[in-house]
Amino acid sequence: MGIIRHRAGAANSTPVTAATPDRPQASADGVMFTGLNDPDLVHMLRAGGMTQSGAVITSEQALKNTAVFRCVSLVSNTIAMLPLHLFRNNGTREKATDHPLFKVLHRKPNDWQTAFEFRQLMQSWALTEGDAFAAKVRRGDRVIGLLPMDPKRTDVEQRDDFTLWYKFQAKSGGTRTLPARDVFHLRGFTTDGIRGRSLVKQAAEAIGLAMQAEKAAARLFRNGMIVGGAMVMPPNKRLSEEAYQRLLASMDEREGSENAHRWMIAEEGMEPKPFEQSAQGSQHLEMRSHQVEEVARTFGVPRPLLMVDDTSWGSGIDVLGQMFVRYGLNPWFQAWEEAISRDLLSDREQDEFYAKFNAAALLRGSMKDQAEFFAKGLSVNNQQSFLHQEEVRDWLELPPRDDLPGPIARKDVNDDQTRSA
Repeated sequence: MGIIRHRAGAANSTPVTAATPDRPQASADGVMFTGLNDPDLVHMLRAGGMTQSGAVITSEQALKNTAVFRCVSLVSNTIAMLPLHLFRNNGTREKATDHPLFKVLHRKPNDWQTAFEFRQLMQSWALTEGDAFAAKVRRGDRVIGLLPMDPKRTDVEQRDDFTLWYKFQAKSGGTRTLPARDVFHLRGFTTDGIRGRSLVKQAAEAIGLAMQAEKAAARLFRNGMIVGGAMVMPPNKRLSEEAYQRLLASMDEREGSENAHRWMIAEEGMEPKPFEQSAQGSQHLEMRSHQVEEVARTFGVPRPLLMVDDTSWGSGIDVLGQMFVRYGLNPWFQAWEEAISRDLLSDREQDEFYAKFNAAALLRGSMKDQAEFFAKGLSVNNQQSFLHQEEVRDWLELPPRDDLPGPIARKDVNDDQTRSA
């Protein structure tokens, strides 16, 4: 990494004295930082800088890798799209619609974000940075809004009395210190109980190797002459200097992917000899596929969900989807729900209310499987019923009917029971 200072209006970078008021700039592997106090530069240095593969992996750089982007967007969008409701803890699963936090979690956390956008942003931060923060807006002791705080601009300090304090650096340069009671903190996997561990940092070497392999392939198409064989002279013949120069000129014209596989004019009896696929080329493709698997393993996403051409597509995809929910998403559901209880509800309210995601729709099978389940639940074959017809219609988002026997008291459970991915 080199640090360069520029004179205003100068065409070339030239050294200047320390008294020059221009802001210093830094660059690393194509990443430009606006100054030495740029949080992105500090974040890159904390991440360990350059990997063994020679790539500098920051969160922004990692997201340019398609496997990383797919993992982060898949988990974040799934968390964001599922209903998140506040319930009363009275055994009836009654939504606490009269509580201000219900609207914050379900509809509008602040003036510029929907609930989906807020959760998607917070979850993506938790995956790539290890933590997600939001400042609380309160009316009395109740939360009426949440304002996202960029984790790259936020430091967490645990003082001698074990209390946590959050220092947030604003874009204008000022610093604001907030006590833990004013911050909603969603942690990822942690080894110290204070900060979560970034999955991008954990997989930096795998991501770096994947990005370098992708760059190598890009350079090949940009600069390489892609050919399928060689031009061979007949035995006991020698290529003249004039023909050799023409051949060189012809080869120069064929550089770049747009000229790949175009015919070449033979010189003085030369004959084409096709190349077989090299072991090096096969190994390159195999390595790129393996790096996708390494990234998927880190984020807990099954390979078929990364659009990998796997044999798992078919009847086994439902099982893989359920495995993803149970082992990839359930820990995040639990993290969100308990963080909401800890940070957004008072001690008294924690006994009265709880937040809950509805992931039931993600765990459902095919329509045939659902039909068999409903048939058993409705006692179609003289079995004891544990479902009511109106409950089934609720799950299927169908309107109530007056001709059904024994109508039940309906609740507003449509969102809670039936939203699907």
